[in-house]
Amino acid sequence: MKIRPLGKRVLAMKVEETEKKTAGGIVLPESVKDDKIVRARVRAIGDDEKITVKEGDEIIVSSFAGTEMELEGEKLILVKHDDILAVIE
Repeated sequence: MKIRPLGKRVLAMKVEETEKKTAGGIVLPESVKDDKIVRARVRAIGDDEKITVKEGDEIIVSSFAGTEMELEGEKLILVKHDDILAVIE
């Protein structure tokens, strides 16, 4: 199955972060981790010519933005272009 975003929307695959540790080496549990931002890699873009990201870009979006879904074992997020906070270079 293939998903094609429409308009000013971007489909991205969520990037799983490695486990977080303190400076002393203590592994932090999921409940303590900071979930305010989400890192993702752009998989497809909508048909609006004003979209400034391209496929393959790694982006940061707010954790409350977009619609999360799972397709063929991949965690995806569909967000509006305006909800993209930054591109990681």
